[in-house]
Amino acid sequence: MPSQPILRFAPSPNGRLHLGHARSALFTDHWARVLGGTFLLRIEDTDLGRCRPEFVEAIFENLHWLGLAWPEPVLRQSERFAVYSAAASQLQQLGLLYPCFCTRAEIASGAEGPDPDGAPIYPGTCRHLPSAEAAGRIARGEPIQMRLRMDHAMALAGPLTFPGAQPDPDQPPHAVPARPERWGDVVLQRKETPTSYHLSVVVDDAAQGVTHVTRGRDMEAATDIHVLLQHLLGLPTPIYTFHELILDADGRKLAKSKGSESLASLRAAGWSAAEVRHAAGFD
Repeated sequence: MPSQPILRFAPSPNGRLHLGHARSALFTDHWARVLGGTFLLRIEDTDLGRCRPEFVEAIFENLHWLGLAWPEPVLRQSERFAVYSAAASQLQQLGLLYPCFCTRAEIASGAEGPDPDGAPIYPGTCRHLPSAEAAGRIARGEPIQMRLRMDHAMALAGPLTFPGAQPDPDQPPHAVPARPERWGDVVLQRKETPTSYHLSVVVDDAAQGVTHVTRGRDMEAATDIHVLLQHLLGLPTPIYTFHELILDADGRKLAKSKGSESLASLRAAGWSAAEVRHAAGFD
């Protein structure tokens, strides 16, 4: 790992930041300062249909308002599709990717139970399609997504752990077991883009030399997939820390998709940056 600690905050500009994002950004910045490291901002804008330039500008504005700063230029994932495709090709050469033509309804009807996020686990319908049939369907222009053959990936990787701890120099990390098999054959390249969150985040953390990943508890289970991909692609595994979430009045995590009140709305209502920092747990 690089000698200087590197941490990152990586929002998606598919909506406006809320108080939960403020906690995550401030948590990451806090530990970067404690460790004498660098706080990076990364824009994860691979969803070209939902991400908008005005949301990117709002991210910059709100984080500056909170008192955060970061080095330029800021990495934007929408400019790195060729890099992600190259990583997927590595996995393809290992025989670990296969095309899937299933719709969401078809997946739900044959699901083998829920994954850690509650979504249906893919039943493997296309896993054993004859190559000629798959090639024909691709040639006809049927939408496809590329899935990771989890059983083969786990056979190659064997038992996996990752270093977990508060990013504190006085607290050494401990080995945390990773269980990526509970996710099933995850999608690594989507129908509309040549990547997925899982693939691009792993590739970019390595490219930027990230040594410590701080993320909310809601992302703890997904770390299993990232550790597996790091192993398969020969990439370093950072130290992972999971912070508690800010919940709404109903005990649910804040989310853009649920219309959680944005930082922009709080600012318009008269909140100061100090008040937002306090509400996020940082004075």
